[in-house]
Order: sequence, then structure tokens, then C-alpha cells
Amino acid sequence: MQGKGICHNPDWLCENTLRYPGDGICNLSAMWHLPPMKDSSETIVLGGGCFWCLEAIFERMEGVTEVVSGYAGGTTIDPSYEEVCSGETGHAEVVQIHFNPGEVSLPELLGLFWQAHNPTTRDRQGADVGSQYRSIILYQDDNQKRSCLESRSSAQSEFSDPIVTEIAPLAVFYPAETRHQNYLKRNPSAPYCSFVINPKLRKLGLDS
Repeated sequence: MQGKGICHNPDWLCENTLRYPGDGICNLSAMWHLPPMKDSSETIVLGGGCFWCLEAIFERMEGVTEVVSGYAGGTTIDPSYEEVCSGETGHAEVVQIHFNPGEVSLPELLGLFWQAHNPTTRDRQGADVGSQYRSIILYQDDNQKRSCLESRSSAQSEFSDPIVTEIAPLAVFYPAETRHQNYLKRNPSAPYCSFVINPKLRKLGLDS
């Protein structure tokens, strides 16, 4: 059949030609290749004390599209806030940060992370004590792992004590209960917001 051919690549599209399911026939004179679409969003999971505070910090960073508070790094399946607070689940309070790498890079996010908490205190951030408040980075792939290790090494010069931040692959992330999402926006007058979150935002220049 003149002008016809067998198209074996599902990524090829044909202009002004109807392809019937399964026959793979298309007009070769008007064919182009459509590159596969790439997701421009990446995620990284960070923990450094109470997730209410980290959430408020990172949602103000340009290039960050979403911040979800949750639990990760432990063994209990789908834990509750109360279970994580018991220290028995192995999970840490963390935030899952969705960001556009074209607007903000992972090293830039990690730079803010080192400023936003004390990575030299094991299982503690201020008055929050327990393994659920440990400093932790959970990466998605080898590229993120490399960036995280390099960032931790570079950040050490900013601290007199050794950084104890755990860096590990993310196994599973469990979103926290609705009452813990957008905590500052939903509870602007709460004592924790007034005495912990807002002063931290001012210190980081993120209170505008």
C-alpha cells in the first residue's frame, strides 16, 4: 500500500491519519516523534525536629510547590501521631518537599535545612526530645544521595560539633493526619507558633 508502513514505536504520532487499535498503520509522509514528557518536579524528605516548624519554613521557599508533614524512617505501617510520639515506631517527624529543580536546586534546599535546625544534637531539637525528632534526610535516588552527602560534608564547617544527620534511602512516607498539615496557617495563635515557629521564621528572614 503506497505511503503506508508498519509503525512499531508507540511514541510515534501521525498527522491527519487515523490509527486503528492494534494495526500500527500510519502515514509515513507526515510522521514525527514526540519525546516522552518529563516530570519537572522532584521530592526530598527531611526531618529536623517538629514537622510543624519545617513545614512553615520550606513552604516559603521559592520553587517549592508543596510541603506535606508526615512520618518516615521507621518500621510501623501507617503510624498515628501518638504512636510516633511514643518513640516506639522508629519513625521521625518529617516533611516531604515537592520542588521544581528549575527554580530551586536540592543543594539550595539543603542549605536552608542546615540553617533551620541544629544537626549536631542527636534525637533532640530544643525542648523536643526523642528519636522521632532526629535530624534525617531520606533521598530518592543515587543523584540525591550524592548531593546530600556532599551538602552534609560542606555544612560541617559551619558547626563546631560533628553533624549527626542520618542520610538514608526513603522506603515509604506516611502523610500525617489532616490536623498537622498547614499547621501555622490553621493555628496562627497556638503557643508553638508564637514561641517557636514565628521566631525561627524571623531568624531565617522568612517572616514576610
